[in-house]
Amino acid sequence: MTTPPPQGNPFAQGQPAGQPQAPYPPQGGYPQQPGQPGFPPQGAGPYAPVPPQPTGRKLSFKTIKNIAIVIAVAGIAIGGYITSRDDAKTAAVGDCMHRGSTNDDNPDLEVVECSDAKAQYVVLAKIEGAYLTQTLASSKCESEAKDFQYTYTESGDGKDFLLCLKDKK
Repeated sequence: MTTPPPQGNPFAQGQPAGQPQAPYPPQGGYPQQPGQPGFPPQGAGPYAPVPPQPTGRKLSFKTIKNIAIVIAVAGIAIGGYITSRDDAKTAAVGDCMHRGSTNDDNPDLEVVECSDAKAQYVVLAKIEGAYLTQTLASSKCESEAKDFQYTYTESGDGKDFLLCLKDKK
């Protein structure tokens, strides 16, 4: 008796005769997998998972520069307000004044507490309006405050006014 010829691929080596061969993958690349084409399905890839993006935002130079400008402008505005709130514009009748400069054109008067050792003058009258000459200012103070000794006029920064002052004793 003769043995039948082996089934399958006659050129297969190392396989026992009679076992079916595994089918070849489809032509054109890799076998089809579920999910998006070209991407391995979740959890099946040989790569480590991608770490999540950090949630914090980095500030750009432009943003930092703009913040610094805003802080500088605010600081200047606050400083100007603080220094101007005790100047001659805010003086009222009965306030005490200190002369910060010996310059007669700009005596730099500021309001101080009357108990302060720096207090030099007392405001007897504050009169709104422009008084361009010393004679006009003196005559106005004489009609408003009989015992005045000094006049101080300010004009050009909004409201013009005249202060009638005397020495604090």
